[in-house]
Amino acid sequence: MLARTIAHVLPRQRTSAEGRVIRIPPSRRLIVWSGIIYAFVLSAGCSLAPRGTDAERRRLEAVGTRYEPSISERMLPELPPQPTWQDVLHRAFLANGDLEAAYFDWKAAVERIGIASAYPNSNVELGYSYMFSSERMNSFDRMTFSVGFDAMENLAWPSKVKQAGKVALDEARVAGERFRAAKFLLQQRVLTALADYSVLWERARIERDNLMLLRLTRETATGRVQTGAAQHELLRAGIDVQTAEDRVKTLESELEAARTLVNGMLTRDPQAPLEPSNLFATPRVSSQDDLSILLAAADRNPEIARWVWQVEGRQDALELARMQWIPDITPSVMFTGGVAQVIGAAISLPTTIAEIRGSIRESQAMLRASEATLRQVRYDSAAAIVATLVSLRNNERQAQVFRQSILPLATQIVMNVRESYSAGSSGFIDLIEAQRTLLEVQLTIVEAEARRQRRLAELESLLGIDLETLDAQQMPSIDPGAEVELTSSSTASAVEANHHD
Repeated sequence: MLARTIAHVLPRQRTSAEGRVIRIPPSRRLIVWSGIIYAFVLSAGCSLAPRGTDAERRRLEAVGTRYEPSISERMLPELPPQPTWQDVLHRAFLANGDLEAAYFDWKAAVERIGIASAYPNSNVELGYSYMFSSERMNSFDRMTFSVGFDAMENLAWPSKVKQAGKVALDEARVAGERFRAAKFLLQQRVLTALADYSVLWERARIERDNLMLLRLTRETATGRVQTGAAQHELLRAGIDVQTAEDRVKTLESELEAARTLVNGMLTRDPQAPLEPSNLFATPRVSSQDDLSILLAAADRNPEIARWVWQVEGRQDALELARMQWIPDITPSVMFTGGVAQVIGAAISLPTTIAEIRGSIRESQAMLRASEATLRQVRYDSAAAIVATLVSLRNNERQAQVFRQSILPLATQIVMNVRESYSAGSSGFIDLIEAQRTLLEVQLTIVEAEARRQRRLAELESLLGIDLETLDAQQMPSIDPGAEVELTSSSTASAVEANHHD
């Protein structure tokens, strides 16, 4: 098709206006051939990108809508007067610099796919020389023109370029998993900070109530001493009041520091107000059992997924090292005026045997190291998830026991002592002690809930999925007694499906 086009554009001969047949010199035809070849090479500059590149770019573009605008142009949502944890987390995702940096690292890795798989991989080189000779030759016949590829970089065999693109794609997927891990790590940090802030707020409130009760106790002790009671009761009450006042001031200072840290994560003014009363007003629950959570972790854990793609990349890099045994062929075209026309090719033989063998052995060693790391990451992740689940279930149990059993009993004790005090059968000190016991139970419930929130955030970071969306996932059915063994290829397939979701 190309030859017919050239023959039509520039035939071997043409007819003049006088009817004479004028033969076109081969040199001029070869010039056209060379120009067309050069234009074809430039227009054919493409990318031998491997399968899966477009899907990775779509995943990147879906996330990039948040981070492509600069921070000065980005509309960061303002927190409502009483924000929920979802409001705080949404702003953190848009404002956090570490997460934005992880996105652009991922984007750079995706762009390297096109660089690694670009073809041709060598620049076109145009040559010209003029021959000085005593022979009677016209000027054009003394000129030599050449078209080829850069002699400093061989034209690689297309399969090598495609394999290099596979290695780059694996590295981009690793970067994508690093971004996903950074997202859940930020989520864990924010939710943990919010849980700490909330429990400090509640502890400060309870300590203020406790301080008020201790002051009443001191006043009662003062009256008792005036009526002849022992002096040490008043001294003890005074020590308790001063100790409680110190605890309140310490908690208020810690509360201010915690608010500053949370505002820093949200790129807000450190002194900006943050009302914690509504942060965890709606309890976070998941109906999935422990087995379903463990199965989800096998497919979704970002650390495991990252090392799965790392192993895939090492395997592709090993194959690329072995492909260095394939010779490279670099074509060229040259003509000297109308005297000679040459079409040739230079073959680059793999004679650096020691270097190629060393690269293969290096790739094999790096593959073994990645496989060993992946194996250990699986065990470490499984152990961390199980330990987190154990702590989470214990926190849930403790909070449930105190809320459903102990809190009603403490409340009932306060009511009974109040009735007895009204009837004159109990003293005011007994009533104060009952009230303090109720406050201690309330504080225990708050701390148990805060520990539960921390474990939930840690579990989400290990799972690589929000627990609220885990219920909507279709979990695979599996025999609980069967051993679950995920090989590198099967895990890679699961992660590939997750990438395409």
